[in-house]
Amino acid sequence: MNPRMPTLFIGHGSPMNAITDNPFRTVWTELGRSLPRPRALLCISAHWETTLPMACSADPPQTLHDFGGFPPALYAVRYPASGSLSLAQRVQALAGGEVSLNPAWGLDHGAWQILMHLFPEADVPVVQLSLAQSYTAGQHLALARRLAALREEGVLIIGSGNIVHNLRLLGEGPTPPWAVEFDAASADAIVKQDLQALVDYRSLPGAALSVPTPEHYWPLLYVLASRHADDRLQFFNERFDMGSISMRSLLLG
Repeated sequence: MNPRMPTLFIGHGSPMNAITDNPFRTVWTELGRSLPRPRALLCISAHWETTLPMACSADPPQTLHDFGGFPPALYAVRYPASGSLSLAQRVQALAGGEVSLNPAWGLDHGAWQILMHLFPEADVPVVQLSLAQSYTAGQHLALARRLAALREEGVLIIGSGNIVHNLRLLGEGPTPPWAVEFDAASADAIVKQDLQALVDYRSLPGAALSVPTPEHYWPLLYVLASRHADDRLQFFNERFDMGSISMRSLLLG
């Protein structure tokens, strides 16, 4: 019998965090050394959106450089993990056919930029699950709850996004009050296990500017939906980057 895996939400921030010397990457590396070894990884990244949910069934999944204007060194990164058709099919089964299989996708930077530090040997199979653009936050939570059983099957579920993510208001100055307020309110709801408040995130203070589009916020719900009553909550990287990106991350388990 597989032990229950922990689950992670990681604020990934800029793709440059993958290759530069920064405190976020340092914590990812340290965390990876402390994690139990999973049978496989299911990653929900902010950077794969489809109309309806899909699971990547490619084996191996290609390393996608889904960005522009960065140094050549970033485009040279490869994360040569294998895929897992069996896990993709298990996701499909748990979702009751709601999820289709996609053999053409790979690992986008929301996935590989953290996995290359959590599991640098690339020796754990990875499946990505897309974010359905047609879904409400409540529908994402409902799907996530059906996938929670994977934790009992040796699968580490990882959500990759940012609780506060506003690229238009990046700055070098102090973090704006609206970002601090939304990050704090979200953290408070996480501590209190108030999933309804997190589903209704637009009612939280600072939400309009903190979550101008929801794709970086939704992966958080996939992690919290699999929470058990006896899970220990641990926040890490509780800081902001470039003013309007919250790097707050959490481990449950």
